[in-house]
Amino acid sequence: MWWPPCVSNKSHDPRAVIEIRTFRLKEGVDDNLFLEADETFRTSFLYRQKGLARATTARGSDGAWLLLTIWSRADAAETAAAAAQDDPIAQAFLDLVDRPTAQRRSYVELD
Repeated sequence: MWWPPCVSNKSHDPRAVIEIRTFRLKEGVDDNLFLEADETFRTSFLYRQKGLARATTARGSDGAWLLLTIWSRADAAETAAAAAQDDPIAQAFLDLVDRPTAQRRSYVELD
């Protein structure tokens, strides 16, 4: 899996899903290089995935990063995660991430 999997038994839940991925960049990775890879990842991979409503990236004052995605359904998020395993654009993005720091959380929209 391209990111630590979410612990969820609700992959067929018809409600929207909000995913939050937090991570740090690998030592020595320049923010500008990462931002270019992030833009390419979002526009050339994520926004081409069925069910993605929104994706945005942010950086905390402590240097931690956040990628927030909103999916129409949980199974759309899982399908995109599986597709990313073999996608060179997704892999270029992930090559900049310090994977031991990566966390993925998933939330089901209530309304």
